Amino acid sequence: MAMGSPQRRGRRQPMAEINVTPMVDVMLVLLIIFMVTAPLLVTGVPIDLPDSKANALKNDEKPIQVSIDSSGQVFIDQMKVPGETLAAKLAALREARQDDARVYVRADRGLDYGRVMELVGEVSSAGFRKVALVSDSRPEKARK
Repeated sequence: MAMGSPQRRGRRQPMAEINVTPMVDVMLVLLIIFMVTAPLLVTGVPIDLPDSKANALKNDEKPIQVSIDSSGQVFIDQMKVPGETLAAKLAALREARQDDARVYVRADRGLDYGRVMELVGEVSSAGFRKVALVSDSRPEKARK
């Protein structure tokens, strides 16, 4: 009988390999969770944005965000700014930033169109040439 030596017949060899499949599965689940929750942590001022079918703009530098909420309060990058000092703050930001600084204007959907255009006009008169209006591209059901 040439089936093997009698010493090895009943013994198993210990497995010296690591099974990485469960670790990869867990890491992929964690990656998906992070990708889903990370955009929710970005917004600072709670604003009900209007819907749009436009694609997001690609940018390399962090833009300046000018927000106006439903009560008409204006924020620059999450810092509340009184209306009378808005032009001075924007001018100071313009001096500190590059020529191609991008400004995102975020406005609540319940605001009057004229008020939003006043804010865009103030941003433009401060010297910013790349002004974009931010909208919500998610469907109505996904927001609620």
